[in-house]
Order: sequence, then structure tokens, then C-alpha cells
Amino acid sequence: MATQQDFVDYVMEQVALGDRLTQKKMFGEYALYVDGKVVAFACDNSLFIKPSTASTKLSLELPRRPPYPGAKDYLVADELLDDSDRIRQLVLETAALMPMPKAKKATSPRKSGK
Repeated sequence: MATQQDFVDYVMEQVALGDRLTQKKMFGEYALYVDGKVVAFACDNSLFIKPSTASTKLSLELPRRPPYPGAKDYLVADELLDDSDRIRQLVLETAALMPMPKAKKATSPRKSGK
């Protein structure tokens, strides 16, 4: 089941980071980014936070399961969605631990066959 846009909008509203939090639709699901770093996935209308020491640091005992077949286990943070402060803190702590995305290689202009 693909994630509904209404669910992603709700997550974005609850995390409340304004322009720092962005989304990208991928294969019917969504990746969520903070300052360009992937921090979570919205899959099957559930919020999956990337694994990191942030959950341990915040003493969170959240269930874990893979967001999609073949993935490692992620935190399922659905129970935090009604607590804007806690979900925001988890997302920000996770983002702080994620590496900066690799710079994309510049593509050379294609040669035309004229």
C-alpha cells in the first residue's frame, strides 16, 4: 500500500521544521530530509526513522521493523506523531548524526549528433 500524501503532510506539520524538512516521493513512498540529509521514510502510512544512537540517547523504546522488503530495521515512530516536541527532537538528533550527502558529479554536456 502506497503512503498517502495526507499522512506525509501530517508528519511534516508535526515535526514543524519549516523549510529544513523536505520530502521526496519515491516508488509510492516518501523519503524525508533535514537540511539535505535523509532521516526518515514514510512507508505504508508509518514513519520509519533511520537507525542511530539518537533513540538510545533519548531513551526511546520504539518498535523496529524494516520499512520495505530487504531493508534493515528502522524505528517505527508512529506513537510519537501526536507529540510534536518529541518527534521533532528525534528527527533533529537523527539528522545531527547522519553524514552530509555526497556531492553529485557534474555531468558533461551531451554531444549532439548534428
